[in-house]
Amino acid sequence: MTAPVIELRDAAKTYPGPPPVAVLAPTSLRVHAGERVAVVGPSGSGKSTLLAILGTLDVPTSGIVLVDGADAAALTERRRAALRARRIGFVFQQFHLLPALTAWENVATGLLYAGVPAAERRRRASDALADVGLAARRHHRPGALSGGEQQRVAIARALVRDPGILFADEPTGSLDSATGSEVVALLAAAADRGTAVVVVTHDEGVAAHFPRRIGLRDGVVTSDPAGPERRVP
Repeated sequence: MTAPVIELRDAAKTYPGPPPVAVLAPTSLRVHAGERVAVVGPSGSGKSTLLAILGTLDVPTSGIVLVDGADAAALTERRRAALRARRIGFVFQQFHLLPALTAWENVATGLLYAGVPAAERRRRASDALADVGLAARRHHRPGALSGGEQQRVAIARALVRDPGILFADEPTGSLDSATGSEVVALLAAAADRGTAVVVVTHDEGVAAHFPRRIGLRDGVVTSDPAGPERRVP
């Protein structure tokens, strides 16, 4: 198997007190190119903290985060931001689209910090919208789009940079079941093209579409079919 695109080695997170609050126990896992992974668990289980550490939005209190073999936790925030711009995409339950910009302009913003020339940004943004079925809606602003269409724009924006890994935090949480299924299909298609996709969800129906499911409870990984299973008493 090829080297993982992202890896945790005994990464843990504790917020200072008093008293200190441990939100993620020492966790080790690897995610490879093209993998489809669902992180499941109840509210407060540490899912969002795990995603933030995997996505280098936060650093662990202890342990190591490797992205393409390099220790991301050892980088400055500026260099981590550059790493995210180059290799990592994010999709959230709230779409975070800029209301004054069209769908096409929102997607193109995903390339602003990657040093892509303007003409190339236009072409790639148009292609990304076509990939999610929104070529005909490229000139519409978010307020004129349905919730499902807005989420598809957000996915196009995340994928326009061809990231090595895509993180999605409850990406179907504000959508109806049919539209949510469409979003899951788009994420699966991204994995088929080689992007590792990690979805955080409490929805068992969504998780069922992902071959690898990591169970999390009280900050502890309770199951992971790709690693040593750890059980909570």
